[in-house]
Amino acid sequence: MQVANKLKILTEPFEVLKNGVFARLYLAQTISLLGDAFTWIGLALISYQFGKENSAVILASALTLRVTAFILFSPFAGVLADKIDRKKILYITHFIRMVIVACFPFITEQWHIYVLVFLLNVFNAFFTPTYKAIIPHIVDKGIYRQAVGLSTATYQLLGFLGPALAGIMAIWFGARQIFFIDAASFVIAGILIMTLPGNIMQGPRSSGKQLSTWDDVLKGVRLLFGNKLLRFALSIEFISAIAGAQILVNTVSHVKTGLQLTDSHYGLVMAFFGIGASVAAFLSGSIDKSRSRNVSLITGALFLGLAITGANYLSYYPLLFLWLIAGLGQSLAEIPSETLIGENIKEQEQGKVYGSHFAFSHLWWAIAYPIAGFLGTYYPNSNFLIGGLMTMALLTIGILFFRTKGNSQGLR
Repeated sequence: MQVANKLKILTEPFEVLKNGVFARLYLAQTISLLGDAFTWIGLALISYQFGKENSAVILASALTLRVTAFILFSPFAGVLADKIDRKKILYITHFIRMVIVACFPFITEQWHIYVLVFLLNVFNAFFTPTYKAIIPHIVDKGIYRQAVGLSTATYQLLGFLGPALAGIMAIWFGARQIFFIDAASFVIAGILIMTLPGNIMQGPRSSGKQLSTWDDVLKGVRLLFGNKLLRFALSIEFISAIAGAQILVNTVSHVKTGLQLTDSHYGLVMAFFGIGASVAAFLSGSIDKSRSRNVSLITGALFLGLAITGANYLSYYPLLFLWLIAGLGQSLAEIPSETLIGENIKEQEQGKVYGSHFAFSHLWWAIAYPIAGFLGTYYPNSNFLIGGLMTMALLTIGILFFRTKGNSQGLR
């Protein structure tokens, strides 16, 4: 019986693929995510072609533009997802991104990179909140958490497997030609989306007074922060961003400078982080089935804080284990927000709330990255310790001031 229960936990996330509509949408998302990996590997290689000394600056600027596009446009994307055909949003944004990606091989100036990256992620900002808003409408409530978990786990897996495959393709086809493969992935994903039944993916229309676009954006923000469950989840997401940014920004210098190891050692450390995040994402729907997700949220932030606190003072192999735990924590802390929106916000309002959440979750990282950069620059021997103590202090504040026992404000 125990073996059967364990097997059920492992296979439960895949049960959602029996839903043919979700399976096609999930496959389209997976192909799209793989294309994103090709984009960033190709971009890194092109950046290097402009000069080794400039590549870090180019990539950092591109990442900043990416987050900026998400913050500025995803709230409006969420509003559109509540007003117009979501299926059209998905395949139109895919085909536009295909055109933009196909322009990358012809870049001759640095500013070309910045323009194309910004435009690419403007349309990415429209795709992602719409995709998230569709899931509650095409799967049963009983397997909704598994659907979100499977999508997030796939995102994490492709986060470290995708670049490896993209790197192999770049060797075979060349740094610039890889973007044509990337563009083809968007075409395939777009065609898959076009085969989906549009009427199933569109949520119910609001019967009340139609608001202006800006009023709808503000309403999405109010609904997001007005629900106690979501407010606590957002506070935990901010805490996880503070810790996660330390990992993404400062691991490379710690491994290569602090431990005097190689690129392959750094890659393995980050792979362990990705594996931990993927495992937790796959199992998140089975780990915490409470309405508030407090166990998942608090455990995730606690894992992150504890994992990074001692990282400055440990050797390589203990670091692998710590980053595995940190990856588990990252997913446990971040996944609940998406499912809480689907379960606590009225269906006709979910698009705008997903859009607002997408914007604020990236805003947290936009705040966390400079903090991590500052600590890594001025306190290289204790950056993880300081980041870990900050995480634990913020977690204590979040539990004291934002935690709820599971009662929402009745927004449904």
